[in-house]
Amino acid sequence: MGDKANAHPGAAGRATAADHPASIRNVVLVGHSGSGKTTLVEALALTAGAVNRAGRVEDGGTVSDYDDIEHRQQRSVQLSLVPVEWDGIKVNIIDTPGYADFVGELRAGLRAADAALFVVSASDEVDGSTRMVWEECAAVGMPRAIVVTHLESARAGFEEMTQICAQAFGGDDPDAVLPLYLPLHGPQGPDGHAPVTGLTGLLSQKLFDYASGERKESEPGPEQLPGIEEARNRLIEGIIAESEDETLMDRYLGGEQIDIKTLVEDLERAVARGAFFPVLAAAPAAEGARQGIGTVELLELITGGFPTPLEREAPAVTTVDGGRARELTPCDPGGPLVAEVVKTTSDPYVGRVSLVRVFSGTLRPDETVHVSGHGLADRGHEDHDVDERIGALSAPFGKQQRLLTQAIAGDLACVAKLSRAETGDTLSAKDDPLLMEPWQMPDPLLPLAIQAHSKADEDKLSQGLGRLVAEDPTMRLEQNQDTHQVVLWCLGEAHADVALERLRSRYGVQVDVVPYRVSLRETFADRAAGRGRHVKQSGGHGQFAICEIEIEPLPGGSGIEFVDKVVGGAVPRQFIPSVEKGIRTQAARGIAAGHPLVDIRVTLLDGKAHSVDSSDAAFQTAGALALREAAAGAKIHLLEPVAEVTVLVGDDYVGAVMSDLSGRRGRVVGTEQLSTGRTLVRAEVPEIEIGRYAVDLRSLSHGTARFDRSYVRHEPMPQQVADRVREQTVDVA
Repeated sequence: MGDKANAHPGAAGRATAADHPASIRNVVLVGHSGSGKTTLVEALALTAGAVNRAGRVEDGGTVSDYDDIEHRQQRSVQLSLVPVEWDGIKVNIIDTPGYADFVGELRAGLRAADAALFVVSASDEVDGSTRMVWEECAAVGMPRAIVVTHLESARAGFEEMTQICAQAFGGDDPDAVLPLYLPLHGPQGPDGHAPVTGLTGLLSQKLFDYASGERKESEPGPEQLPGIEEARNRLIEGIIAESEDETLMDRYLGGEQIDIKTLVEDLERAVARGAFFPVLAAAPAAEGARQGIGTVELLELITGGFPTPLEREAPAVTTVDGGRARELTPCDPGGPLVAEVVKTTSDPYVGRVSLVRVFSGTLRPDETVHVSGHGLADRGHEDHDVDERIGALSAPFGKQQRLLTQAIAGDLACVAKLSRAETGDTLSAKDDPLLMEPWQMPDPLLPLAIQAHSKADEDKLSQGLGRLVAEDPTMRLEQNQDTHQVVLWCLGEAHADVALERLRSRYGVQVDVVPYRVSLRETFADRAAGRGRHVKQSGGHGQFAICEIEIEPLPGGSGIEFVDKVVGGAVPRQFIPSVEKGIRTQAARGIAAGHPLVDIRVTLLDGKAHSVDSSDAAFQTAGALALREAAAGAKIHLLEPVAEVTVLVGDDYVGAVMSDLSGRRGRVVGTEQLSTGRTLVRAEVPEIEIGRYAVDLRSLSHGTARFDRSYVRHEPMPQQVADRVREQTVDVA
């Protein structure tokens, strides 16, 4: 792979349409924000001949389709695809954001890829979120490799970083995480730092010098060989340990010299099946240079060691109603069409653009396909099963799109004019509609309450929000019926900022952020009685209705129970439903702080009517007045929603998490120790205390914890908290 003599930049070229799955590699870049993923993508594209030295695509675009939001945020906020060609292989490089708020883009990239390249900075530690993604990849057997960046930093230490990666990623087998190359250092500068100028191949024992801007191969001097012998021997032993040839280790230990060709082939097979995880190094090209350090070696690893789409199991598909399962041949261009939308964007000129991964069959321009919705109705996404005629197929080339004649199984392509398709949808043949199960997405748990800034914005808000959630399945739209708020549920503050910016810049909708309100309730603490008297004379028919009621509290979740105990016809039978309607209407409006009244039994005991002046409306009013009078002389509890919060956290942070939950008036109801060095903490916490828990937990656990929440019940709020809430309600009013 990295030591192949016939792999050289002259074999490179621009990305073209692939004609067979074996000539495709799909690789996703994973790493924390600031690790250098996007810079690495640019360096790989530059080495593969896709861009000129200025970082510009040769026909005028840029390497990645950054939007203005990314410039303002100074970080990637969305998945981007950069296809390049190396040694006759089309490589779809999927760059993903490293910040935790945009993990939905990362998961989409993992879905579209067949292998992962983990990017770590030589001057930083491996963060907890990167470790968690590694474990997710391990759970599904995805092949992985590691590339160490920022070698130019004075604090950089490749050897130390390799050891850290072995500890972080190696698990029970740190010898499965080993470097293929060692950095080649130039002369020390005035600061004592010796810059990295190239790499030493451990298998071939060759030097690859990039100092001139082009990779040049040479033999090491006798004084350099002892310095790489120990690392080389350890690498060979690690490769042999993962070899499918069980005799190889005995032959090696017996003193036989294993030829490099055999070692490279075994290495490639071990990488492809996810049993060995090579560590490489990379640095951007110097000014005026064409190739960055390690970029050739990375492209060789991707094309030689990462699996083809043919080696990936066919996805599980069913009929569109979720019924009968279908068996698919893995990555068959001649099979039934099954493709999945992994990203959706809106372009002001061409409309909605869908990035799709084709898993089976062949997608062609201008054909009619079936679009199957993904069942995320609980997040504001409408279910849909429609036929749509697609527009042009293209491959991104910077901000431009290069037209494709087809996209075969295993490839990725951009599809224009799919007006209904959303991220996670399945595309299939119109006469054979199929459905793929959507990939798992994190639940957005940070609420953002918004309202239109003006009447003009109000008219466009619904459409803008609909397009926003169509693009991003990690965003949930809620129209809260209790608080009458429009709430966007996001993954974090940066996610929320991007959502607001996209509403403004893409869809021309200006919104104001308002305080988020939880759905509070009211109830009676004790028995109470009330009399409602509605008597008016204003000429002609008057209004006359009197009713007497008794109220008693019921257990939580009982709602409102109405009991009729009127005797002797004091309230005519036709007006008893009117009393009940008036009571329920008033209960819905609230009686103390404007929150719905629940969990009471209302008993109608007595009343009076007039043969002429009594009416349905009069008794509705009397019922409402009776309820208000009963409340005026009774103690009213304010009820708050309580959620069950389940926190998955590393053992080092369990104490801090439990202490924090207690400070939020939470009650820890149980813990469960897991074998992965993590603990599951279950607690019941008032929802009013966890509005920003998504942000606070990330800070508390340094990004290593995640949580879920689900509504449990409403329960009485402590008096001092209730008084504070009532004061805030008055201030807002």
